[in-house]
Amino acid sequence: MRNPAYRTRSLGFIVAALLLLAATGSAQDWIRTGTGLGVEKVRLAASDFKPSTPDPKNTDLLKTFNDTLWNDLDNAGIFELVSKSFYPEQVPGQPSEVNLSAWNQQPPNASMLAFGNLGVSADKVQVQGWLYDVKSSGSPQVLGKQYNDNGTAEAVRVIAHKFADEIIFRLGGGIAGIAESKIYFVSARGGQKEIWTMDYDGANQHAVTHLGAISLSPRISPDGSRLAFSSVTKTGWEIMLYSFDLNRMISFPRFGGMNLSPSWSPDGKLAFSSSRNGYPNVFVVDGSGGNLRRLTSGQGPDVSPTWNRKTGAQIAFVSGRTGLPQVYTMEADGTNVQRLTDQGYAVSPNWSPNGQFLTFSWMRKYGPGEPGSNDLYLMDVASKQWVQLTHDSGRNDAPCWSPDGRHVVFQSHRTGSDQIFSMLADGTNVKQLTFSGNNTQPNWSWK
Repeated sequence: MRNPAYRTRSLGFIVAALLLLAATGSAQDWIRTGTGLGVEKVRLAASDFKPSTPDPKNTDLLKTFNDTLWNDLDNAGIFELVSKSFYPEQVPGQPSEVNLSAWNQQPPNASMLAFGNLGVSADKVQVQGWLYDVKSSGSPQVLGKQYNDNGTAEAVRVIAHKFADEIIFRLGGGIAGIAESKIYFVSARGGQKEIWTMDYDGANQHAVTHLGAISLSPRISPDGSRLAFSSVTKTGWEIMLYSFDLNRMISFPRFGGMNLSPSWSPDGKLAFSSSRNGYPNVFVVDGSGGNLRRLTSGQGPDVSPTWNRKTGAQIAFVSGRTGLPQVYTMEADGTNVQRLTDQGYAVSPNWSPNGQFLTFSWMRKYGPGEPGSNDLYLMDVASKQWVQLTHDSGRNDAPCWSPDGRHVVFQSHRTGSDQIFSMLADGTNVKQLTFSGNNTQPNWSWK
């Protein structure tokens, strides 16, 4: 018979485990609620679009369209997509072909149905798409759209993105979809670290800069017209600007010292770290580089500023003022400095679009004999309540929020080289986006 002390210890362990599970569940709940992932998922069927013309180009373009649309809806995080194996034998290409009962009953048991047609004629493509509420027999149509463009795979991908975003907007609480958004990142696949861009799903990867130098920390402006980054020049590390309107580099002031990690405010100002006065501190300038103001002082170092993207009234940053790097916040004028992380080694904060959360990379156990890993965490700024998003999967760093606040892009060494991944903001549905060379420091467009 086991002694009472053993039973007491066992009971204590069980209670502690249950409390831990409850806390974890609660944390996941407030993340999902705050990011819009906590609502019940819509059961959506997305049938393959049908050809509307006999052109032989239809086959390849339909595959591109159907694959893109399905992936966009699957990535959204707000749908339960009905498996195509449950679909009726006859899928519709236009409204007159929809059999509501075939879709709203078992086995598909769908609530919503996306369907349509695509046809090429004289190297032009026309796409017609509909979204039906198949539970509503009286007035099922929720959405009807028509698109016309050149008959190319890239044009068809864009149309699929647009239609997916329409569906996501209608069924996702009025939050715009991200299928047309872009991700900017650093890639060394060409030999030097240049700034690259890609679609949100990893397609269409190509270089933006060709400076033949080391370029880091790309940050796209709120309106998408300019890209700020830091790069090595003849005078040292400087903040650089690339204009997408002009498709070239544009002039920006040189500040002296080492200038790193630019970050845009919602109204177009730039914060960055500069050692122009000795130790790295956080400075802010207007969009043209004028009106330089110093926000922090002392021997920090203070680096990696990031603005509250909703209000522009706060800046999070990393400081070594107490020893190891920790995440802090301050008002946009440098006042009311608050420390958020309480231990370990915390870097790379990034603010969610709703202004409620910060993500960052945190090695909570750091130092000799302290096993730990760089994992990504999410913190509610007001309560300082946090939850871990990645778990011992290599070195994870540089998280950045999607414009809809439902996804996070980040870099990870989990495959043996630095690559870029995306995931839902609760840490689920992880997808690898880059595979060639080393790729780091992703930055998601504002829209």
